Amino acid sequence: MCEYFVKADPIQYEQRTRTIRIHGVLTSIRLENMVWDILAEMAEEEQCTTNHLVVTFHDEILAHRGEVPNFASFLRVTCMRYLRRKLIAAERALPNAPSPALPASASKIVAMATRP
Repeated sequence: MCEYFVKADPIQYEQRTRTIRIHGVLTSIRLENMVWDILAEMAEEEQCTTNHLVVTFHDEILAHRGEVPNFASFLRVTCMRYLRRKLIAAERALPNAPSPALPASASKIVAMATRP
């Protein structure tokens, strides 16, 4: 299993800083390229820009929690939860057919990830 992960393109985990205006305040957010790519995919699904999506997440977490203690980590976890939700939906759509794009242990990973 480790071989699958260690063969990841280093560009994916290289970090990039983007400056985003949140209610008139410029904020720099440093995330891995892969996280920015997933946020862009999520924004495309929502038919908005990545910056708009990030501001929306900031507003929603602020409204829900009253503070945003570690926004970059929140965005990383949001991306992981998004991917997990997509994987679960794909597995439910094809309950008896393994997905060739996923490693053989994907069902085990999903089962572990969805435990309460």
